[in-house]
Amino acid sequence: MALSERVKGKLEKIRSNFPTEQALLIPALHFVQEEAGFINMQAQKDIGEFLHLPLSKVREVISFYTMFKQEPIGKVNLQLCVNISCWLNGSDKLLSCMEKRLGVSCGETTKDGKYTISEVECLASCGTAPVLQVNEDYFENLSVDGLNKLMDKLDQELSQGKKDIGCSSRQEFNHV
Repeated sequence: MALSERVKGKLEKIRSNFPTEQALLIPALHFVQEEAGFINMQAQKDIGEFLHLPLSKVREVISFYTMFKQEPIGKVNLQLCVNISCWLNGSDKLLSCMEKRLGVSCGETTKDGKYTISEVECLASCGTAPVLQVNEDYFENLSVDGLNKLMDKLDQELSQGKKDIGCSSRQEFNHV
């Protein structure tokens, strides 16, 4: 996958706002993932070439941040915090509920490509644990009952063909 003209154009548009090529790396990764859904090895190489960075620099960043996906994931990425605060407040019960409901284990994607379940180490929401990140949106103080209601809503949105599920902050930002 070569960088699309759209991604190159977006990067060129903001390039003057960044002090170095390396500073453009995270926006570049976001743009590619937004367009393709994930960032494969070829895209990582292309980003490095476009920004005049070694592949090792791109790999350092993409492997550090859990928000960047290196393989396809479901339309709805369910990322459950399993750090101590969330675990003490029932994240293990939430994980079990999601796995049972969707018929997949943590780290897997449903056969229909709708959902991926993953564990993340910390979502920085310890005071409102347990927390689940659905694509970009946080759902805090979540109970099993609340999770099931959320999943019903997500199922409905998917069946209606809704785009940008779990991206309310992006929608608000785009309307500013």
